[in-house]
Parts: sequence; structure tokens; C-alpha cells
Amino acid sequence: MGTSSAAVATGLGYGDGENMSFNEYLFVIKRIIASVKIPVTIDLEMGYGKTNEAILENLLVLTGLGVAGINIEDSVIEGSKRSLKNAEQFAKTITYLKEGLASHSQELFINIRCDSYILNVNNKQEETAKRLRLYETTGADGIFLPCISNENDIAEAVNSTTLPLNVMCIPGLPDFDALNTLGVKRASMGPFLFNKVYNNITTLSQTITHDKSFKSLL
Repeated sequence: MGTSSAAVATGLGYGDGENMSFNEYLFVIKRIIASVKIPVTIDLEMGYGKTNEAILENLLVLTGLGVAGINIEDSVIEGSKRSLKNAEQFAKTITYLKEGLASHSQELFINIRCDSYILNVNNKQEETAKRLRLYETTGADGIFLPCISNENDIAEAVNSTTLPLNVMCIPGLPDFDALNTLGVKRASMGPFLFNKVYNNITTLSQTITHDKSFKSLL
């Protein structure tokens, strides 16, 4: 089971993008871990730390709780704008985190979220392939590539790395059989399941108000 940072943040009344505090996030993470018997991975966004050392401390907190893995993004939000980080510098961060975990005898599946498609950067297929080949050298365990949907692009990404590729449900994404044929190993629902449920709550609330009755709820 993987958390959606956007869903957790929205549920707490925040926007996505590390607007909720790490401690607030930890409360929800602890409740999830206590409620399920399957491995839990955490969408850690940009790491909830300004330095590699701070991010590592967060990872050690998560491993102490029994978290199995994380997603961490290769982009950064400055003001209201998100942009890609320098790939080489980000790769060094991942290497530092993997080595730091090992030095504390801890293991954590690190799934790098590459944001070249979510940001629709120029020459995104080439930029993605370059980044995936670099990230493969860091000790990372997987690649998360949200907002990719074209089958040729997915095939190119799969062929650019030996790491397992994770995609996210978006309009136009091929079905599970096609994704399996393309070599995709994992698919995430992102915030879409959460948003669908909450949108239905809004519709139901409006129906109750319109009908001046709870019949539609009951």
C-alpha cells in the first residue's frame, strides 16, 4: 500500500507540496501501519528536508516505524513553480541516502519519482532516458514516472533502465494488460481514487440540500 501525499494533505485541509508538516504526516502514517498487515510505502514528496542530512533523518524515522519504501521527487517547488532539480546533484542525494541507511543497518525501497513528464519538459523522452540511466547508478530501487501515457514513450522508458518502472493512472493510460506487456511493474492511483470519493461526497451533500431530505444518504 502506498500513500498519496496529495490525498493525505487534502484530508488534513492542506494543499499538496509539503504544506502539511512532517509530524502531521507521521500521525497518519502511524495509523495506516497500525491498521494493515501489508507493506506500506510513503510518498515523501521532496523529502521534507532542506539538506541531505535532514532527509536521511526522516528516512530513519520511517524505517523505525516499519515503512517499507518511499517515493522521492527529482523536482523542487520554489514559490508556486515546480522545476526539475539538477540531475547529477539529485543523484548524489539518492546515493547519500542509500549509503546513510546502510550505515545504520536499515533498508528502504527508494522509488525515484522522475518529473520530466509531469512537468512536460522539452525533449522529455530524451531527458527522461538520460535521468533514468543516471539514477540507476545511485543504488535506487525503482523509478516512478507519473503522467506518461503514450505506449511508445512507456516502452522507451522501460528500455532505458533495468530498474522496475512505476506509472500513475491518468487519462489515456493503457490498461493493465497493455502495461504488463510493455514491462511496467507497478501502477499508482495517485490522488484520483481519493478525489473521486470526495467528489461523490460533494454531489451527495448537494442532493440532500436540494431534496431537503436524507433519503439519498440512507
